[in-house]
Amino acid sequence: MRVKHRLLLITVLLTLFICSGIIVEYINANRDAEEAVIYWGVYGDKVFEVQQKLKQWGYYDGPIDGYYGAPIFEAVKRFQAKNGLTPDGVVGDRTAAAMGINLGKPASTGGGSAAPPSRGGSSGGDVYLMAKAIHGEARGEPYLGKVAVAAVILNRVADPRFPNTIAGVIYQPGAFTAVSDGQINLAPDDESLRAARDALNGWDPTYGAVYYYNPAKATSAWIWSRPVHLVIGKHNFAT
Repeated sequence: MRVKHRLLLITVLLTLFICSGIIVEYINANRDAEEAVIYWGVYGDKVFEVQQKLKQWGYYDGPIDGYYGAPIFEAVKRFQAKNGLTPDGVVGDRTAAAMGINLGKPASTGGGSAAPPSRGGSSGGDVYLMAKAIHGEARGEPYLGKVAVAAVILNRVADPRFPNTIAGVIYQPGAFTAVSDGQINLAPDDESLRAARDALNGWDPTYGAVYYYNPAKATSAWIWSRPVHLVIGKHNFAT
């Protein structure tokens, strides 16, 4: 009889041990899932980063306090609606990619703008975001023209007249047609990704240009006043 009780006790303990392991795995999986999105009620570094970017781009005018409350929720929805994303107020993978935010890495908690990235030291998120801009702006252009578009983005980052982050330059209101018409949300091809990396590694075929335009499509009288010093494919590059 004692042997039966012992076996029963061992069976119960093993069952509890296995169940506790499953529960811990479930909790960890859910914690990881929660950390992959930013939503109402969350507080932390990533919220600071979202607030900084949306304030810089004119979507948000509240405090940079790291708390995801009603003001930043509404600002995220405005950003999503403007950029062809589901306006649910939740910063998941697609919205974070559009903002140039890597949800898996710690963000700065400072109240100012991020420091300008070096051409060779940008994150994988910057490469992908630049590739999306290249694909949207220069799809069908020669490879040199794609690298040139990427170089213009980086030249703007380094120019005090423009935002000092890659995402800030790309999403500056009215700066790029691909953002205005939603083509920024197309998945970039391998050539666009390669062009982004080449530009980040220091290749600037434009020799410092901060503007480019297609003369067959440009409607702004101002852009025609910029001195053109290079033509690649269908784009004029200007300073």
